[in-house]
Amino acid sequence: MDKSSPRQVEIVKYLKSLRDTICKRFEGMEQSGERFQREDWLYAKGSGGGEMSVLRAKTFEKAAVNWSGISGDQFPMKDGQGAFFASGVSLITHMSNPKAPTVHFNIRYIETEESCWFGGGYDLTPMGFEFEEDTKHFHAVAKATLDCHGAELYPKFSQQAKEYFFIKHYNKERGVGGIFFDHFHSGDFEKDFSMWKSVGDSFLDTILPIYEKRIDLPFSEEDRKLQLARRAHYVEFNLLYDRGTKFGFESGGNPKAILCSMPPLAAW
Repeated sequence: MDKSSPRQVEIVKYLKSLRDTICKRFEGMEQSGERFQREDWLYAKGSGGGEMSVLRAKTFEKAAVNWSGISGDQFPMKDGQGAFFASGVSLITHMSNPKAPTVHFNIRYIETEESCWFGGGYDLTPMGFEFEEDTKHFHAVAKATLDCHGAELYPKFSQQAKEYFFIKHYNKERGVGGIFFDHFHSGDFEKDFSMWKSVGDSFLDTILPIYEKRIDLPFSEEDRKLQLARRAHYVEFNLLYDRGTKFGFESGGNPKAILCSMPPLAAW
């Protein structure tokens, strides 16, 4: 496999630009003036690596916006796939204000000797304080984005999010949903690439209006305790069920980067 094909170069360029845009917009919302701290890592089992961007501050108690681009001789999640290339951006926020929800976003591209596909999505997780207008806004942006690429996509991806972001031991969804897709490959690469980029480009539109309304709301110590308890559920999902976490570890990725999704504090 050509590890630096024009297609791969274009995808990495897009992902890094998106990462930079998101970091800049989050920094513009951060009230302390703090900035993301970046740290590079190298992929030990092949070539490439990634870059962690982590913000620990006043508005964003913790935000991580990570990029990775790796290749190796054996795809880790399925026998017989041979050499692979994988690149993506993964993002998580844990807000200081309990009334501002956690948001997760990820888009990725994977290429093996046998096939290539896109994956990703975004989902919203209130930390004990669900506002119906926020949920409606989040889903409305997702639907409008996907409707431009096919009326069937939003219902399908929304249902897949309900099924994927489900905490089995509590028998409930992790949050209020969003969109999720994996192994997406219609046979028309350019069409799929366009849809994938639209998901990436729409992410900030889903969450920034919500944060603008919630980050300055008053909250109590009891609100904070509820937030920390809900964060515990988030930890449990990521460690027990999340396929991205499993892929990261099984592919020999950087543990620090893989576990950037963990909240700074949680309570059981």
